Amino acid sequence: MAWQAYPFPQARKPGRGSGVFRLTVSRSAMAHLDSEVKEECLREDLKFYFMSPCEKYRARHQIPWKLGLQILKIVMVTTQLVRFGLSNQLVVAFKEENTVAFKYLFLKGYSGVDEDNYSCSVYTQEDAYESIFYVINQYHRLKNISLGTVGYGENEENKIGLKVCKQYYKKGTMFPANETLNIDSDIETDCTHLDLQALASPRDWKNTSFFRLEFYRLLQVEISFHLKGIDLQTILSRELPDCYIFQNTIIFDNKAHSGKIKIYFDSDAHIEECKELNISGSVQKNTQYVLVFDAFVIVICSASLILCTRSIVLALSLRKRFLSFFLEKYKRRVCDADQWEFINGWYVLVIISDLMTIIGSILKMEIKVKNLTNYDLCSILLGTSTLLVWVGVIRYLGYFQKYNVLILTMQASLPKVLRFCACAGMIYLGYTFCGWIVLGPYHNKFVALNTVSECLFSLVNGDDMFATFAQIQQKSIMVWVFSRLYLYSFISLFIYMILSLFIALITDSYDTIKKYQQNGFPETDLQEFLKGCSSREEYQAESSAFLSCICCLKRKGSDDHLILTN
Repeated sequence: MAWQAYPFPQARKPGRGSGVFRLTVSRSAMAHLDSEVKEECLREDLKFYFMSPCEKYRARHQIPWKLGLQILKIVMVTTQLVRFGLSNQLVVAFKEENTVAFKYLFLKGYSGVDEDNYSCSVYTQEDAYESIFYVINQYHRLKNISLGTVGYGENEENKIGLKVCKQYYKKGTMFPANETLNIDSDIETDCTHLDLQALASPRDWKNTSFFRLEFYRLLQVEISFHLKGIDLQTILSRELPDCYIFQNTIIFDNKAHSGKIKIYFDSDAHIEECKELNISGSVQKNTQYVLVFDAFVIVICSASLILCTRSIVLALSLRKRFLSFFLEKYKRRVCDADQWEFINGWYVLVIISDLMTIIGSILKMEIKVKNLTNYDLCSILLGTSTLLVWVGVIRYLGYFQKYNVLILTMQASLPKVLRFCACAGMIYLGYTFCGWIVLGPYHNKFVALNTVSECLFSLVNGDDMFATFAQIQQKSIMVWVFSRLYLYSFISLFIYMILSLFIALITDSYDTIKKYQQNGFPETDLQEFLKGCSSREEYQAESSAFLSCICCLKRKGSDDHLILTN
């Protein structure tokens, strides 16, 4: 029998129903399903991030810890500020009352009211000598005449006593009747120190050549001395007393040579730690209670700081996920407005407030135990932090539509208002410089640039108008007429035009926000993306069981941090 080749069956091409094709379709379907799952999970995380604390609790039963901490922090920080404010008032009052007492003690003929920026003045040589000798004699008799708890202190040279310095032109002769002057403009300074022993013999130091003044060459006489005092009124508030060093300076100013010597008194008070304190009673216990309270405030603010910082970090992570997804799917970048939506300005405000409160509380504790004495820095930190804490309450009012109008109006009008203020500020500065150079010699409110600015700002608000018009000196008719044109033009321009335009900008923003609330706000890319998610009620009540199951199965344990809390 002849050999025949065995007919092998031909290989068939894979058909539509083959296993290979089914595997390819299955992988494609799974990839598409995985993409949809990731998109839906991102959408749910975004929607949860932008929920209010109450909505988060209803959605996932997440306790609003930050809200509770903010409420507790408001109570704690405000209580701390009130207690520190009362203590700071005692410090400031003690300084001011001692300054007034020193003026009565050392300035002869002091009436209790300062003359402009100086305390008093003298007009004759006899009065000048008597005023200088009066300061020296009063210092020597201080322990016998003072009602306060003050004593002698050491100066920079570790000496107790008075330091008297005089400044005068080096040499010269002057004959006003003949209109002749010959003077060397170089200034010389001569000083002498009078201790308590020297002050005991007034005839000796009064007859020295140092106190023979040539008033036509004399520029000024400066008398400086240090005093120490103890503030006992803090004991009534159950606080440890403070010890003070008063650096007092009295200047007899004759630089103008106008026949009037102005007398300036300056007292610079410094708080120092008392060397020995032995106080019985409940003062020490009260100090310990206050320190414990301040420590608790630091703990509360630290917890708030950590939670808000964590929220910002997680928000940045969510923002990165959204930007990557949007670029991958839609092949374009997200607009800047949507990117800034992830940066919660309220959290930044809370973080700044917490940092200032923590630093201020530490300073307050150091002041309480008398290790530091910087009341001013501590009051600025605590006062500003309390301001920011109360401003932060607006965030929670913003969840209600009627209260949210204020916040949205401020946000919408701020850029236009800043641009408008930049233009109006140029006109305002022009009026400021013009008023200072022209009206400064004739009007007390235009003497310096800062006072001119304050005066014009008061006029814009309709304050003190008549007094500004009336106080101009009528020594120059030309300046008087110019002052009227200057004031009338400024008031008319700023009150009737610029201020009205300023209000119109805010009103326009308010009307725009009201229309948006009635007709809907313009939708951005982020809002369009969130619209794909089910409504808030559906999300809270009955979300898709399939997608919920897939999200739970697909998300790894390491991805739990991506579900952000706000």
